[in-house]
Amino acid sequence: MAFSQSPAPWADPSPHKASLVTVDKDLRLEVLDWGGSGKPLVLLAGAGDTAHVYDDFAPKLTAEYHVYGITRRGFGASVYPGSDYGADRLGDDVLAVLDSLKLTKPVLIGHSLAGEELSSIANRYPQRVAALVYLDAAYPYAFDNGKGASMSELRGGGPRPPGPGPDDLASFSALAKWAARVQGFALPEAELRQIYDSTPDGAVGKRRVPAGAAGLASGMKKFATIPVPALVIFAIPHAQGTWIKNSADPAVQEAAKKFAALETSLAERQAKAIEDAVPTVHVVRIPFASHVIFISNEADVLHEMKAFLGTLEKH
Repeated sequence: MAFSQSPAPWADPSPHKASLVTVDKDLRLEVLDWGGSGKPLVLLAGAGDTAHVYDDFAPKLTAEYHVYGITRRGFGASVYPGSDYGADRLGDDVLAVLDSLKLTKPVLIGHSLAGEELSSIANRYPQRVAALVYLDAAYPYAFDNGKGASMSELRGGGPRPPGPGPDDLASFSALAKWAARVQGFALPEAELRQIYDSTPDGAVGKRRVPAGAAGLASGMKKFATIPVPALVIFAIPHAQGTWIKNSADPAVQEAAKKFAALETSLAERQAKAIEDAVPTVHVVRIPFASHVIFISNEADVLHEMKAFLGTLEKH
């Protein structure tokens, strides 16, 4: 007689310790600690992501640094305390974690919208950090002196790929393979499991709506300087996705071409504005990288980061 068996519980293979750090009343943030020795590096996720998005990237740094990651309030395991998502409030959350962990002058590394937390902390408390690394994260929410791109110009997007089909949702490994086919890379499985529910049979369930999703667009500030050493990495031009290259639809190809030209122009204008206004910042352009640049172009990002971090140790 055959018996159906539930799949074994999935375990995150990334070598980190996860904890919840209390930083305020009714506010606990998920902190991942990958270990390592040396200067502390703190990884901040982009909009909608959790610290698990760095599960594959962070271990590449632990030979020389002690690496941590923080999940923003209202996402993943971090408790949602209310609706305050102002740039400075989010920056204060990061500072509270640094205090709790007793980290002295870490390097803060942020992807995408995390650039606003980096800039908020650096502009208000430059003495608290050794340096910043912006991973395709230095758009107007992080630097805006009126000479770069504007947020309104950046809204919208190019053609959207078709979503995953039933076979692609049969398991999280199948979903990762779909993402690799469509966009050329996949998020770590732990991050995919933060984005989607898992069904009892191990398939991919409904997409989750994080409690903090509605608040991230509010509370942005204009930061017109970056007063600490910083590495700013842009994806210029952005990769358009494997599915576009493989599409036989002329309308898709034309729409992608137009959007790519617009996006490249805006990103280049933003990069140039930072270079002109803050000559002490090191701006790097990695061509044909995705917005999730530390995954799609991991080796390039690690090379640039380690070279930059090495210059800090010489001073």
